[in-house]
Amino acid sequence: MSRLQNENHLVSRIGWLRAAVLGANDGIISTASLMVGVASAASSSSEVMVAGVAGLVAGAMSMAAGEYVSVSSQADTEKADLARERQELTTQPEFELQELTQIYVERGVAPALARQVAEQLMAKDALGTHAREELGITDVTTARPIQAALTSAATFATGAALPIVTATLAPASHLVAIVSGMSLIFLAALGALGAKAGGAAILQPTIRVAFWGAFAMGLTAAVGSLVGKAI
Repeated sequence: MSRLQNENHLVSRIGWLRAAVLGANDGIISTASLMVGVASAASSSSEVMVAGVAGLVAGAMSMAAGEYVSVSSQADTEKADLARERQELTTQPEFELQELTQIYVERGVAPALARQVAEQLMAKDALGTHAREELGITDVTTARPIQAALTSAATFATGAALPIVTATLAPASHLVAIVSGMSLIFLAALGALGAKAGGAAILQPTIRVAFWGAFAMGLTAAVGSLVGKAI
């Protein structure tokens, strides 16, 4: 097998990786922040746990619904564009051939060769070629609503479970500090794992995820403390 056949580009992971990292990151931050906020209001440990479990269920469902609706809108747009392109290929084949030729010319291919390449590609798969070259729609980037929804829900629940499990093991007197500290460790690990899976440098994503997680939990704890004192 040749070297080109062995080459594996990590961009093929972008669809599920985005949804997975977003879901897990949101699960950890939102659930930990919710629990820390409730705990800062001087509530009992049982109330903190109820808030955490409720946050897990509500967040997972919200993530699934949000991803499905969002990605479905993208899929609808892609279908409409493909339908329009299919019609144009039927009614204006010469114009579409010229359009594809011009795309290759603008990329640096000689006009005569660009025309030849366009003719051969359109003879094999006209719609697929125009979808890829003109619309930017490929198997890698195409919208998959159900996959995105399930991935986001599952990873959110997984991320949300981490601070909940931590809270069950932490003494009530140190619950806020332990849940916050462990959640930051989880977030840093998630940032590093996501960067590694995507083939990116690890340090910057790790710091970015940990920083915003600390900011979210700190702000929520402050609000919870103020509300607790007010009521």
